[in-house]
Amino acid sequence: MLIVLKLLGSLALLMFGMKSMSDSLQKLAGPQLRHVLGAMTTNRFTCVLTGMSVTAAVQSSTATTLMTVSFVNAGLLALAQAIAVIMGAHIGTTITAWIMSLGFSFNISDFIYPAFFLGILLIYMKKRRIVGDLLFGIAFLFLGLGTLKDTGFSLVENPETKEMITGFFSSFNNANLLTSLLFLLMGTVLTLCVQSSAAIMAITMMLCSTGVLHIEQGIMLVLGENIGTTITSNIVALSANVQARRAAFAHLSINLLGVVWALILLKPFFKAVCAIAGYQPDMTPDNPNFALKASVVLATFHSAFNITNTLLLISFVRQIERFVTWAIKAKNVEEEEDFRLHFIQSGIMKTPELSVLEAEKEIISFAVRIQRMFGFVKTMLVEKDHDKADKLYQRIEKYENISDNMELEIAKYLDNVSNAHLSDETKQKIRAMLREISEIESIGDACNNIARSIKRRNKDQINFTQEQYKHILEMIELTDNALTQMNNNLSGKKEKHDINKTFNIENEINNYRSQLKTQNIIDLNEHKYTYAISTIYMDIINECEKLGDYVVNVVEAYTGIKQKEN
Repeated sequence: MLIVLKLLGSLALLMFGMKSMSDSLQKLAGPQLRHVLGAMTTNRFTCVLTGMSVTAAVQSSTATTLMTVSFVNAGLLALAQAIAVIMGAHIGTTITAWIMSLGFSFNISDFIYPAFFLGILLIYMKKRRIVGDLLFGIAFLFLGLGTLKDTGFSLVENPETKEMITGFFSSFNNANLLTSLLFLLMGTVLTLCVQSSAAIMAITMMLCSTGVLHIEQGIMLVLGENIGTTITSNIVALSANVQARRAAFAHLSINLLGVVWALILLKPFFKAVCAIAGYQPDMTPDNPNFALKASVVLATFHSAFNITNTLLLISFVRQIERFVTWAIKAKNVEEEEDFRLHFIQSGIMKTPELSVLEAEKEIISFAVRIQRMFGFVKTMLVEKDHDKADKLYQRIEKYENISDNMELEIAKYLDNVSNAHLSDETKQKIRAMLREISEIESIGDACNNIARSIKRRNKDQINFTQEQYKHILEMIELTDNALTQMNNNLSGKKEKHDINKTFNIENEINNYRSQLKTQNIIDLNEHKYTYAISTIYMDIINECEKLGDYVVNVVEAYTGIKQKEN
């Protein structure tokens, strides 16, 4: 029981170390990695290299997949490009197996404790805290690996446990298709249960390096791990939108296709891998190099499988895209009519860097939805059929409720993100994003107020003069231009947009409102229209002016640049 608990504890250390290392790497390079993904070309080979390098940098294929899906959903990356990136991520994630094989090649305990000591020193230096977290993650990873290796060898050295373990695995020594499929399924299920292919890879290396598990059985476990890690992402994507589900299904399809050809060509492929790794199939555990060679051959197989699979399937990206699009069809409903966050999904919050990226995309979606709401207001203004106008008003009210819920949900998500250890830059970004969603929600309130004034006009059968109608339409057009410019700023890099355009439009709105206010007093004194008409008329003009102020506030929060006082 003590040995079993030690095994579980070493696995926990290993998984914690992997997560800490990945989180720290993403904090260090998160913004740059997002820019790399965003700047990708349509060349599929460039996409593969990008996915490979990003995954190798952050040590997490899941992180790369999530970033890729976010870009697909935002329309910044085509599904075909995303599939190529995922292929590259499969290659990048093989670095993890090589890191683990290092734990079987030398006595890592000599390096663990100095890494802990240096890490704690850096953590207390605020500017180097993330580097300290990274060192702690690496140290915990190798401490877990070392403990796992030592526990595995102690199991083999004990005659009773060795006989029990070898007896269990020897019952599957018959090399046939059924046995291979059994270990394939075992690797898939274990990875699905543990939710970490790295942990199952470490167990596989430990079992093979001690000699209790045959290397061919270990290779089948590795193939199963490749499938298991993709099922996890598909389960997570069940609550996501259609593009996220397609990307996740492509992830699964690529690995399933790879496993099919690997099973067909297993013997010649295995011999080639053994030749590359310098491993003799008849090598016994008594050989002093056995543990090292066993771990290296598993790492080599993992890399060779994913590289070969990518080379075979890279030419069929378009066909895979068509297949996943056919398999997962979009719903024939207007999703924008339902309250549903597209990018923020419960249960998939990763590192703060990725969480902030998801929130940024959600805010862009929020702003686009609000401009769509303003479009309904424009239509309602010119609609002469009162029944149709009432239906538009009901739709606008629905959007108002959606905007209230979106503000609350995004704010709650950002609040959860802010509980993690964040860099000063990320903290500032979250504060800015909280202000953005508050101001965007205020735009929704202004749209609803304008719609309410139009509804009152229709109900009281009040008709604006031709001049008033012309002025309202001009003000509406200016306001819509301001919203368009705001969305242009939110959806692109800050340096690529001239924020002065937003400020200039807002000045135009202010000046026009002042001009109309003065003219309204003159027209009232000349009895050109009644006071009731004047009230509704100026309510619409004033709400448009407020809306313009909210737009400026959003842009100021996003860019960090304040409008100069006149």
